[in-house]
Amino acid sequence: MNKITDLFGIKYPIIQGGMIWNSGWRLASAVSNAGGLGLIGAASMYPEVLLEHVQKCKKATNKPFGVNVPMLYPNIEEHMKTIVDQKVPIVFTSAGNPKLWAAHLQAHHIKVVHVVSSVKFAIKAQDAGVDAVVAEGFEAGGHNGREETTTFTLLPMVKEHLKVPLIAAGGIATGAGMLAAMVLGADGVQLGSRFAASEESSAHHAFKKMIVAAKEGDTTLTLKELAPVRLLKNKFYQDVAQLYAKGTTPEELKELLGRARAKKGMFEGDLDEGELEIGQISGLIDTILPAATIVDNLIKEYSAAKELLSQQPDFL
Repeated sequence: MNKITDLFGIKYPIIQGGMIWNSGWRLASAVSNAGGLGLIGAASMYPEVLLEHVQKCKKATNKPFGVNVPMLYPNIEEHMKTIVDQKVPIVFTSAGNPKLWAAHLQAHHIKVVHVVSSVKFAIKAQDAGVDAVVAEGFEAGGHNGREETTTFTLLPMVKEHLKVPLIAAGGIATGAGMLAAMVLGADGVQLGSRFAASEESSAHHAFKKMIVAAKEGDTTLTLKELAPVRLLKNKFYQDVAQLYAKGTTPEELKELLGRARAKKGMFEGDLDEGELEIGQISGLIDTILPAATIVDNLIKEYSAAKELLSQQPDFL
């Protein structure tokens, strides 16, 4: 039995990232129904909206699903109350100290997973008592670690220090990538960008089309003085780059960023002025597919990659 499928009670060790403005109840339930673990992204939701999505997800699937709660956003206490009251079985936390909520959630029989970008924070998360850790490399879309450690560098370094199950994230969109991550020590994988370009994603269709049109080098990590974020190079990014070129301050960056940039881009489809958060692996994504097809393709590709690996020559 795989550690992740056993921990969550799912068929495949595939987790859909809880992405801001992308991960509503339709996507989460579709992934869970397909055998993975779907996550509702609470970061883009007011408390009453999260409650609505949780209730609709419970009606749409009888399989386990979870909620992703980045702790740098407001309404955390209200979100956690909703999660406990609605008996959500799994919570993924990030961008904060998991110790603040892990024991409370676990006392209500909720599994807690924390997302980290470094060995230091992986050890802290394990010490805080979480049930599993996600190690996310800086290839990933959205908010990232300041260390800029790649997924394939981070995974084996984190693995050396963990006893709890390890999930790989960042730069994974295929079954071959899934196999590679597991060879390096992961027990499962979390995919964001691939599921952002799914039919059930709550992202605007114009943003989805921009994801599948993206090529190598079309994303970059920026705004490190505020909170490092990987996004597509659109007009908003060019405005940010111009500030850096003349020598900018955090205050000027905050003023340019303003409020609701991510909503404007990913949810409302303003491809010029919006913040379009997506990972480097978008350069490998060229179709918008149903979530169930994505899961099915991952498993088929994983099996094919495993078979191909078994045919490689033995160098011993």
